[in-house]
Amino acid sequence: MDDLFNRDLPLVFTSNFNTGITLHKVNIKETADAFMVEMAVPGLKKSDFHIDLDNQVLSISTETKEDKEEKNSNYTRREFGYASFKRSFTLPETVDDDKINANYTDGILSILLPKKEEAKQKPARNIKIS
Repeated sequence: MDDLFNRDLPLVFTSNFNTGITLHKVNIKETADAFMVEMAVPGLKKSDFHIDLDNQVLSISTETKEDKEEKNSNYTRREFGYASFKRSFTLPETVDDDKINANYTDGILSILLPKKEEAKQKPARNIKIS
């Protein structure tokens, strides 16, 4: 059946079909005071995101639908406007989960995961010998 639809279409129509799975790229950076999670998710609104914390597991998800009606029924290819994803991360116990905050700017979702005071890296110091 797939061959029927792909046989006579130019390569441009057959090579870009969505596989249904989108796994957005994530950068995770650690500093002395916090972890920073950055995810590239352009084209969304802040209200599209769901960020949950449950038992030290941080979950980031979205679900968007595009309800666009086309009057022209003579299309060769039409794809439904639905997209979703979910990424989950197990947080270290050093994260102060009461102070987690998120920001979405220019297609980048940034989540700041501050460390607990006792887990913050202390600066090096010189110990004098007595």
